[in-house]
Amino acid sequence: MATTMFDINKFNGITNFNLWQVRMTTILIQNNLEKVLTEKKPTNMDKS
Repeated sequence: MATTMFDINKFNGITNFNLWQVRMTTILIQNNLEKVLTEKKPTNMDKS
């Protein structure tokens, strides 16, 4: 299995969130990980 690195910084509240979100979504889809975006989250997760 090959590992690929991408140079995308964590969202820091200063950069444009929409642009960051599109970049992250594109990377997940390219790596066949789009199910991470569509699966239901467990109900016992807190927001922190």
